Amino acid sequence: MSTSTSAEEPTGPETSTEGDLAATGAEAPTPRLGRGTLLLMSVATGLSVAGNYFAQPLLDVIGRDLHLSAGTAALVVTVAQTGYGLGLLLLVPLGDLLERRRLAVVLCALTAAFLTVTASAPNGALLLVGTALTGLTSVAAQVVMPFAATLSAPAERGRTVGTVMTGLLLGILLARTAAGLLAELGGWRTVYWVNAALMLLMAVLLRLRLPALRTDAGLRYPALLRSTLALFAQEPVLRRRALLGALTFAGFSTLWTAVVFLLSGPAYGWQESTIGLLGLVGAAGSLAATAAGRLADRGLAHRVTGVGACLLLASWGLLAAGGTGGAWSLVALLAGVIVLDLAAHAVHVTNQNLIYAVRPEARNRLNSAYMTNYFTGGAAGSALTSAVWGLGGWGGVCALGAGMAGAVVVVWAAEWAQRVRAARAAAGSSGVGG
Repeated sequence: MSTSTSAEEPTGPETSTEGDLAATGAEAPTPRLGRGTLLLMSVATGLSVAGNYFAQPLLDVIGRDLHLSAGTAALVVTVAQTGYGLGLLLLVPLGDLLERRRLAVVLCALTAAFLTVTASAPNGALLLVGTALTGLTSVAAQVVMPFAATLSAPAERGRTVGTVMTGLLLGILLARTAAGLLAELGGWRTVYWVNAALMLLMAVLLRLRLPALRTDAGLRYPALLRSTLALFAQEPVLRRRALLGALTFAGFSTLWTAVVFLLSGPAYGWQESTIGLLGLVGAAGSLAATAAGRLADRGLAHRVTGVGACLLLASWGLLAAGGTGGAWSLVALLAGVIVLDLAAHAVHVTNQNLIYAVRPEARNRLNSAYMTNYFTGGAAGSALTSAVWGLGGWGGVCALGAGMAGAVVVVWAAEWAQRVRAARAAAGSSGVGG
């Protein structure tokens, strides 16, 4: 397999290509990814995914403006998630078939176009269509992520993935805050217009700054999709890390689904605009992504995962203490949010760092398989939370989250034990051979 930079297309000041892979699967050295380009890729991922979360704090005002029932308004969130899930399955693997820069640019431009459909929607039907299509093409973020990993030197891949992931997480967490603030300034459509303009700018800048890069998987599109599914059977690292990712994101979704119910309820009685500011607190945890990536570069990915898993479990103790209201309860709640976000992001970044090293020529398919599983876990967490809240309130939700976090610890411990046994077996074999 070989990867080449197109001679016909200017690559800008920071050109990088993935080198040919040796028969062993090792990667050839690549020039360092420049900070400016890395920052651009990080911002692009955050803006890409943000459009899927704007509606969450705005459902009430959108429903009133377009004369929608509460159930129809709630479908805006559902179709965004559905569109994103389909994009993960159907579009992200194309990064192993098509020229990557062009794919990323086209997806960003389409996202901008579909955001304008949502922003100008005169009725609920067109709003849902625009939202679904925006979700579908917003997986540009998941095309840019492995692109950045490919352009980085192997020794710096963890830092690179962590930096880009920080941008993505900030996009998710701050989308609700931005939506609330811009809605107060110019109505609910404003945030969609602004995001559309920014996504169009991202498309232009990515075209100017990124190198042309093609990885020829040697497969037609149907076979490419089948090979994505086959990776689960072929790669144990992907299976384990996909399970860890699904459980972690399920817990993350559990928190962010239920905390709105808690804060708007009798314990706190906050208004929606105030609740939206909680995203700023969660954003502090996203800083863990870069730190986790740097530690992964030092060969500590498995240990970082273990620490993250334990912190994930501990965070639910703090969150449980934050369910009663009052000053100290609020402190515990905020601390729990920060710790959970920090832990979840650390686990996620180390997961991606390890799976990207499995098959460099199949990074987009690996990312598609991992993120589809990750997203499925998040959707399941949200669905379970809605049911558990009705039965057990905040206490029930915390028990659910702690159970998911406990499962993360168990899966990581099993993986660690397997690594220890393999290391001992290798040491024993070496001793006999000597």
